[in-house]
Amino acid sequence: MHKIDIDLVEMTLDVMKYTVDRISNVTPELGSPQREEELFEKIGETVTPKGIGGEVAFKMFRDILVKATVPIDHPRHLAFVPAAPTRAAIMFDLVTSASSIHGAYWMEGAGGIFCENQAMKWLVSLTGLPKDSFGVFTSGGTAANLSGLVTAREAWRKKDAANIGVRALLLTSNGAHSSIQAMAKVMDADVVMIDCPDENLRGHALQSAIDELEEKDRKRLFAVAATGGTTNAGIIDELDSIADVCEKEGIWFHVDAAYGGGALAAPSVRHLFNGIERADSITIDPHKWLFSPYDCGAILYKDMSLAAEAHSQKGAYLEIFKDGGADGFNPSDYQIQLTRRVRGMPLWFSLAMHGTDKYTTAIEKGIELARIAAEKIEQDDNLELVRPSSLSVVLFRRKGWTPDEYRDWTYRNHKSGMALVTPTKWKGETISRFCFINPETTEADIDAILETMK
Repeated sequence: MHKIDIDLVEMTLDVMKYTVDRISNVTPELGSPQREEELFEKIGETVTPKGIGGEVAFKMFRDILVKATVPIDHPRHLAFVPAAPTRAAIMFDLVTSASSIHGAYWMEGAGGIFCENQAMKWLVSLTGLPKDSFGVFTSGGTAANLSGLVTAREAWRKKDAANIGVRALLLTSNGAHSSIQAMAKVMDADVVMIDCPDENLRGHALQSAIDELEEKDRKRLFAVAATGGTTNAGIIDELDSIADVCEKEGIWFHVDAAYGGGALAAPSVRHLFNGIERADSITIDPHKWLFSPYDCGAILYKDMSLAAEAHSQKGAYLEIFKDGGADGFNPSDYQIQLTRRVRGMPLWFSLAMHGTDKYTTAIEKGIELARIAAEKIEQDDNLELVRPSSLSVVLFRRKGWTPDEYRDWTYRNHKSGMALVTPTKWKGETISRFCFINPETTEADIDAILETMK
């Protein structure tokens, strides 16, 4: 398996040709999932004692399996939070994998970790966190949120030995990403959801929620998780007033900006994030609005030493990595994963190649597309804005439609290869939603999608 022969050389050429063709294709086929039994009927067993050969396996993927996927970078993929990795980042993802760099410790991955840290330095600068704040790249927002909240809990326990062994309590809002509740469950912590009718948590609502806690629960409160751009509506919590309350009450202030964090680089909306620089930890997903390939999240800390105390692993075979001869930045000390790839390298290469100004332009394009779409919706007698566009998200309704009609419209457009736009709910009502990430989406794309709602 590990020998270099003519078959491997030919397969390498096939793979590179496919990769170049795919990267060059600005409007890839908008595939759709198929049932497992349908795929099995076409493919059959692929993992066998003797193997089926690289040429056969690759042909199966290229001609059948990849068509049963939905490319997240299609310009008319406006559902969920799509992505649009730069061509440079995608190409360098190949380099990252081919280089076989273990990114946990400086001793093994110094060059790759240096690249990551260059990109991380820029991310931290966008937030305005104090000097000596820093962070590490993770597999995504879920892992970043867990890493940040575990650090918060351990800092809370360290502050008072009476907290050791106590089931911790976290406050967040009903607009928070589902991973906050999911990771609290992983941590065996409780969550109190603050009901915000407009999904926008403010300091006064947070203070009221804290005041309403019973004394025993107030003692268990270790963190507040605010949101820097809700996934559903692009809403940014009132971070400055939340920071005031957290400082007054002595509570860890975490900001989940997995989706919205990219907009920190956009001057037109940067003021909406005022207060984020006072956070103790921040989640940002470069694989969302910073045009990196999957999977690339990030967790940033005001005080890196607290993260190291929470996450640094010890073991006989790991001691050499902490030796003076291997001195350097060890990403595994600051988040939940030990083994890790240097997933920040594609972001670094793209930033180094293109410069940060082009990132600002591309992010502003998503915000502009949302504003354009909102204007078109307001001008259409059949459509109605549910709320003003926020960041790159637009919530709107087709007047008179039932939930079934939204669902059928979604599947009809997807099946035809036209677009993927899915419904969501706002205050209990089923509506439609755009999320613009790809700067190659056009006004014509918006017009074509809205036309199908006539």
